[in-house]
Amino acid sequence: MDNNKFKPLFIILTLFGIIDSYGQSQIVGQGSDSNPIITAVPFLTIAPEARGAAMGDMGAATSSDVNSAHWNPSKYAFIENDYGASLSYNPWLQKIVGDMSLSYLAGFLRLNDRQTVGLSMRYFDLGSIDFTDGQGSITRTFNPREYSFDGHFAMKLSNRYSMAVSGRYIYSNLAGSISTGAQDSKPGHAFAADISGYWINPDVKLGSYDATFAWGWNISNIGTKMNYSNESQEDFLPTNLRLGATLTTEFDPYNKLTFGIDVNKLLVPTPDSTYDYKSVGVLEGMWSGLTKAPGGFSEKMKEFMWSVGAEYWYNDLFAARVGYFYEHPDKGDRQYMQMGLGIRYQVVSLDFSYLLSFKRNNPLEDTLRFTLAFNFGESKIGRQRSKGKNSKGSSTNTLDADDI
Repeated sequence: MDNNKFKPLFIILTLFGIIDSYGQSQIVGQGSDSNPIITAVPFLTIAPEARGAAMGDMGAATSSDVNSAHWNPSKYAFIENDYGASLSYNPWLQKIVGDMSLSYLAGFLRLNDRQTVGLSMRYFDLGSIDFTDGQGSITRTFNPREYSFDGHFAMKLSNRYSMAVSGRYIYSNLAGSISTGAQDSKPGHAFAADISGYWINPDVKLGSYDATFAWGWNISNIGTKMNYSNESQEDFLPTNLRLGATLTTEFDPYNKLTFGIDVNKLLVPTPDSTYDYKSVGVLEGMWSGLTKAPGGFSEKMKEFMWSVGAEYWYNDLFAARVGYFYEHPDKGDRQYMQMGLGIRYQVVSLDFSYLLSFKRNNPLEDTLRFTLAFNFGESKIGRQRSKGKNSKGSSTNTLDADDI
């Protein structure tokens, strides 16, 4: 058996993780100015559910729901139900392979009017890969996989502002425990934390219309580095800063429209041949990711990713969504539109999203996402909103100060 045959396979498996995050940019070569940020476990940055994905991968300040954990866990403090759960399924990179998928499970429980806890789990299945010897004979079949378990605690600090902290365990097994002759591979383990905030003002007026303005922020995946071998090299987690704002207008009791924008910045050092990454700690790496780049300020500005989206609800039963995601060509070149639909009936909701790429031969094109959610009970906020409707069905859209 030729152990050197395993080395290319190990590299390919590792690249699968990079492809997950950067899609086309890591498959189709870029120009000489291309310098994307590379991290371990990029599956943590993939939009795992259909609603936020359909709005262009946006969710820092959208209305709270059971899947707030990925976008901004502090939104849980303002959720309108007492408890709920959801399951999402995302076939992944179907233009390349047919057996990759991302599954996401989330749930929450309201403890009282100010405190909510949540749990979430994501499982990324990279399909099966055959290992061969020097004669091309299959020696074994391996299933690379990654997953994470999260816990969240959200609390209102005032009538309009909340914060949350999250803890996360991450497991990544890209090649099992295989010896390449040069090094031995092993599964990677890491621990991370998130901190986030969310502010909402439901008393905005746009002419004669009632409106709600919200903004949010989330610093996610602050944690230990990931190591896949017995060597000392370690890779940064995809620590990310997300900022967002939304404006929701209620035209009448049946029609509601939300516009929003998110901006993301990876707090990970930009690749630089003059920089010694091995000696860089997590906090220093975050600061470097925010302030330093080989090309200076102009290159650093290229590293911001933008999402804009809209969501329309009719009678809180049917939703239509559309969004656009932009990443600079030198930093990954992901540029695509997403759209989706949602339906809600009593305690059940079903959401769907579809990705349409602006780049030819983009492996992310035609990506589908499906989310099934259940919400039970009604919090004090939800009951107060229901009381705001008069006998003719019109909504006053007013909340008592203590209920906001």
